[in-house]
Amino acid sequence: MVETFKLNDGNKIPAIGFGVFQIPADGSTYKAVSQALKLGYRHIDTAVAYFNEAEVGKVIRDSGIPRDQIWVTSKMWLQDYAYEDAKKAIDTSLEKLGLDYIDLYLIHQPYGKVDEAWRAMVEAKKAGKIRSIGISNVTPKIWDKWKDIFTENVPSVNQVEFNPYSQQKELRRVMAQNGITLEAWAPLGEGNKDLFNEPILNKLAKKYNKDVGQIMLRFEHQEGVIVFPKSVHEARIKSNKDIFDFELTSDEMDAIRVLDKGKGMHDPDAPGVADMLLNAFDVHAND
Repeated sequence: MVETFKLNDGNKIPAIGFGVFQIPADGSTYKAVSQALKLGYRHIDTAVAYFNEAEVGKVIRDSGIPRDQIWVTSKMWLQDYAYEDAKKAIDTSLEKLGLDYIDLYLIHQPYGKVDEAWRAMVEAKKAGKIRSIGISNVTPKIWDKWKDIFTENVPSVNQVEFNPYSQQKELRRVMAQNGITLEAWAPLGEGNKDLFNEPILNKLAKKYNKDVGQIMLRFEHQEGVIVFPKSVHEARIKSNKDIFDFELTSDEMDAIRVLDKGKGMHDPDAPGVADMLLNAFDVHAND
């Protein structure tokens, strides 16, 4: 049984999920998600811009696992934020996934007509197409820009870069004031060698007979953050999930908190990010 966190809308979300970013839709996504489900994962995180929603949905339908036991997240790409486009994008995601509803749907990148996209998502939630709605890559500065629309219909989650080097301390204070749960992309720092070589993490790995990645994921879990470790290797998919049979002490948590560098690899506030992202993916290229 996977542990859960209770969201501000009352829904319970599995505390650990399986991410499919950069896994190709050539059968690789189907295989990886199938392995994850067999190993006990019940939370799959995809997105329109990952181009693999269809394979994720097919695995879920083929798995034999009751639909209400698998939490599915997808995300709207900023190409579709105009209101009518956003409504169509939600229906397209449902169609590609082959599902009656999406458990969590996020605004993937918080630029452009965010208010219109959010209105479409709020309506889709009321219509039962989406169970929970949230945001992604929202910094304190971006939150301030859009807080009026978000305080009227509060997001359930904010999915951001989070790992021991990037602990989002200011953002977490802002999110806590609104009861918003943080989700971590890059929970293992994208394999950052310096991070994996940190003495405290290696010392704790030895103490608990775990690998360094498991120590990081356990730290993040105890911080109340939902994690999405990604791998296509079965052994790693399995080990990433085995973080619920030990607990770090408060002193050990403090020792890892000291590793925070106060910034990550990606800065959503940097000039030109919106244009760069908009030009990076055409989610309608194959329509």
